[in-house]
Order: sequence, then C-alpha cells, then structure tokens
Amino acid sequence: MPKYSVYPFSIALLAAITTAPALALEIKTHGITDIRISHAQTSQSYLTAGYGKFTNNDGSSVSIAQLGTETDISFNSRFGAKLVLNGYFQADETALGMTEAYFKYRSLPSANGWRAEAKAGIFYPKISLENNAFAWASINSLNASMINTWVGEEIRLTGAELKLSRLGKLSGHDYDISLTTAAFVNNDPASALLSWHGWTTGSRQAIWGESLAFALPDATQPGGHLAGQARSSQPFAEIDHRLGYQWQIDYRQPSWGALNLGYYDNRAKSHIVSDGQYGWGTQFGYAGAKIKLANNVTLTAQYLQGSNLMQSPDKQDVVNNTYQSGFVMLSKRIDKHRYALRLEEFQVVDRDQTVGDDNNEYGKALTVNYSYRYAKPLFLVAEFNIVKSERPSRAYQNLDVTTTERQIQFAARYFF
Repeated sequence: MPKYSVYPFSIALLAAITTAPALALEIKTHGITDIRISHAQTSQSYLTAGYGKFTNNDGSSVSIAQLGTETDISFNSRFGAKLVLNGYFQADETALGMTEAYFKYRSLPSANGWRAEAKAGIFYPKISLENNAFAWASINSLNASMINTWVGEEIRLTGAELKLSRLGKLSGHDYDISLTTAAFVNNDPASALLSWHGWTTGSRQAIWGESLAFALPDATQPGGHLAGQARSSQPFAEIDHRLGYQWQIDYRQPSWGALNLGYYDNRAKSHIVSDGQYGWGTQFGYAGAKIKLANNVTLTAQYLQGSNLMQSPDKQDVVNNTYQSGFVMLSKRIDKHRYALRLEEFQVVDRDQTVGDDNNEYGKALTVNYSYRYAKPLFLVAEFNIVKSERPSRAYQNLDVTTTERQIQFAARYFF
C-alpha cells in the first residue's frame, strides 16, 4: 500500500457525499455498464502474468468489461467533489474499487476571459483524447489505444492540480487556451508494467491500491538482478517521498477541434526499494490532436515518448528503457451509427545489459469498431482488434517471439 495515507481524504470525500442531502447540495451520479462477449486468439493475458496483449485469455468469454459510476457533488457554483468507482468481472480476473476521488474548484470567469480551476486528491492527468465518457470509458472503441490503456494501468496523480484558462468567448478570440500544472506523489513504480509486459490494449483501469501481476522475466529468479522485486507491482506506491510534476497546454477551437501538449516526470529515485517495490525514474512527453473533418468525420491522433530507469541499491542500471507509441483514428457518425478505424505503432528499446530481462518490443495494431445507438443510453457495439508484435522475452515462457493476436468483441453498453 502507498506510504502516503489517502484514508483521511477518502473519509472526507465520503462524508461530503453522505451528508450532501442534509446540506441540500446538488448531487449527480452517472455511469456505464459494459457487458461483452469476446473471442480471442492470443496467449495468457497480461492481467494474469502473461504476455497476451488483450485483457482476455485465449478462447471465448463473457464478462462485465466495466461497471463504473461517477458521483459529482456541487457545494456551490465554485466548489465541488468527484468520486469515481469501477469494477471489472471476468472468469480469470476481477477488481472493484476507487479509480478517482478529488475535490475541485472553478472560479467564475473574469471580464476578459480568465478562469482558474484546481483539484486536490487522486485523479488522471488530462492526457487521453479517447477516455472522455463516464468513469473514464472510451467512446469510439471498446479497447482504448495502447497509450491510454497504459495511462489507465500505471499513471495516476495523487496531489494538486492548477489550471489557468483564457476563454475566447469573453476575450474576443475564437479559441480557448489553457495551462495545467500538477504536483503529485504515489506513482513511483510507474512504467514497471510497461517494461515487463509491454504495450497492451483494453478497457481495464487499475484500482487505487491494487497490486498487479506481470510476466516474470528470468532475472527475477534467485540469484538474478531482479530477485528482490516483488511478484506484483503497485503502481500507486510512494517510495522516496519526492514530488513529481506534470504540465499540459490545451488549445481548443470549437469550429475545428483541439490540441494538447504535455510532460510527466515522477522524479523517482531509481535506486530506492521498499517491500520489493522499486522507484522507477519515469518521464514522458506527449501530444495529441482531435480535428473535425468534412462529412462528419473526426480525426484523433496521439503520440507519447519517454524513458525510464530502475537501479540496484548500489546504483547499477537494472532496467533502462525508452518507449514510444502513437495512433491515428478516424471516426464517422451517420444518424445512429458510428464507425471507427484506428492504426497504432509501438516500441520499447532496452538500453541496459541485464541478463534475463529483455524488454525490447516492436509492433503494430489495428482496431475496427461499429456502434449502433439502439436507444438514447444503450449502444450495441462490435469490434475487431489485431496486434502483431515482436517481443524476445516471450521466450521466457516458451512462446513464439513474434506473434499475431486477434480478438472480436460484441458489447452492450448502457450509459446512465
């Protein structure tokens, strides 16, 4: 569990929710129920300590891919709070708990369009251009891109965020622009899972405080350089008591779309270890665009590139990687029908010499999605995913180094 206790904060937020009716505050609860039938041609899933790129294991399955709720409380026009809960239920892997919980503030805009906003608690950085439905669900696909699947698994900020915006409507411009900065703790092991199971695609978000299994490289065996590593990773642990930071610039023009550019650095001390959890010095930059094209077509693209470092207590490099991923998605809506096509490319480059821990990876992925709005809150969805990748560490489990994995999913998604 993280060393910085979040229980006082969680209790305060829960108290705000449970006492809100007595205080005549405004409460709104929304959510998603996502039930799926899937068939995958793959190996053991990354969620159950394998190298499979999907959340499902090989074969057919029925699952509750997401049961999520988000509760918004408005204390007044400026102050509020949000609590997000998520659950995932399938034959081989089940999780239920909190994914976000924070207090928030938003000022009234000034006469010339300036507005300040703030958060304090546990929350996602605003990296994703896909996961903007209730409970951080993805709208245009069942499986999020590899970038945002990783964000959902290992990236979460516990701290404070400040956002300063210039609103075009009040400042005489046809665009909005904002700068967001954040300081955070409880994210020191971030990118351990990315290094050991590689890039993946799914809808699974890590629950706060959860320990996640990973494919064990040979170096974790007795006498290996990673023998001291715990057999599961706790991405939201605090190990070195140092603040990390993140910033982001957003530009939005309602007539054609939005852009973002940002940077993350957890500033973890890479040679510190606590209860088998190491600090991973993790940094990455990212950029994204969501552009409205002709004929009701939307282009969404994101790119992320970064590096990480994990060392032994005597400061010898054990894991030293660079990583990158990018995608381009086209989506089109025709009445009650929505079509989406996403292409991705991803890579991890291993720069250390650790025997029995090859983190190199390269691959490409394709997602094709069709969604039909059966009723206002109910969507019927079909999706096909294919991932072709080369990963030498699969040999540790006697698997083919180069594989092509396929999956087809049918879903009923109810938003409320």
